[in-house]
Amino acid sequence: MKKTIGPAETKYFQLPGSLLLDNNDSLHEGTIAYETYGQLNKAADNAILICHALSGDAHAAGFHAGASKPGWWEIMIGPGKAIDTNRYFVVCSNILGSCMGTSGPSSLNPATGLAYGLKFPVITIADMVKAQKQLIDFLAIPRLLAVIGGSIGGMQSLEWTIRYPEMVFSAILLATTQRHSALAIAFNEVARQAIMADPNWQAGDYYQGTKPDMGLAVARMIGHITYLSDEAMRHKFGRRLQDKEDFSFNFDADFQVESYLRYQGKKFVERFDANSFLYITKAADYFDLAPRPRADGSLKSPFSRARARYLVASFTSDWLYPTRESRAMVKAMKKNSLDVSFCEIEAKWGHDAFLLESERLSNLMSGFLDRMGRESQDYAL
Repeated sequence: MKKTIGPAETKYFQLPGSLLLDNNDSLHEGTIAYETYGQLNKAADNAILICHALSGDAHAAGFHAGASKPGWWEIMIGPGKAIDTNRYFVVCSNILGSCMGTSGPSSLNPATGLAYGLKFPVITIADMVKAQKQLIDFLAIPRLLAVIGGSIGGMQSLEWTIRYPEMVFSAILLATTQRHSALAIAFNEVARQAIMADPNWQAGDYYQGTKPDMGLAVARMIGHITYLSDEAMRHKFGRRLQDKEDFSFNFDADFQVESYLRYQGKKFVERFDANSFLYITKAADYFDLAPRPRADGSLKSPFSRARARYLVASFTSDWLYPTRESRAMVKAMKKNSLDVSFCEIEAKWGHDAFLLESERLSNLMSGFLDRMGRESQDYAL
């Protein structure tokens, strides 16, 4: 039986000075919450950065004191696991704009002593990565052996390889995309509108009163539908009724799927901030690795800057970021002569499959990291 890393502790890093953002605004006195697992070796060349998805946090593995639930990727991080903490020094930080210890709209504005609300600057995936870069510098890591992320975490990993190509030896990209489709943007917009339509939202200034729990719960319900698949829903729920033998003929939750979505929404509002949901989904919608115009009018691929070796994995039932989007990304990488491995994994659970137990994915990641460890040593020589 594979072991857990055991006790884990969230630490906090104060960003030095001001962080210049993509919108030309600055974040002052920012904080990054992070956790580390394993040991950084003497050469400081065994570090792996884990980038989490929308509602994740820095607690990726192990157990906090007094807690019975492990970190969100416990199945992948630990001694003898795909991301082996006996071999690698693993870092996971909470993203900018979140509400899990890193500066976001629910944080106190040093200028006012009150929560930022919508006075928090609008951020991008690149801004998240710029903040992570300062943390990695603080930890005295000159180069990352790998950056790993799924979904929005995959976007961050992509941004790392392009913004700081000299610092990233490899990247593992799971269930992610170069840019949101109109469908993905549409779902995010409907979810944001659900929050902003809640009378308790108060234009984002709700921290001294009642929170927009109903709007956030509906937003989570909308998002959760996109994380599953038709097959997963048929398997889990079908048209089965919830604790009854016939319809109620009112607007209670008659079906199991209704009850499940309401439960997910209720559980989410207990741990997440509505404004953070707005900020992070908007950052994901803005993310776009489309080719940029050169001075001569031709197009330049952002991957022309990349030097990383890539492992890209998609899942057959993921309709939010379908395999065709991963294939388009792989094609763009190969056009720039990059080392790319690609695998489409058979999975019926939809977009969230990368968070679930998968021997295929575990073996892929473990084998890829083994190869990267060997090649990075040869590269250093």
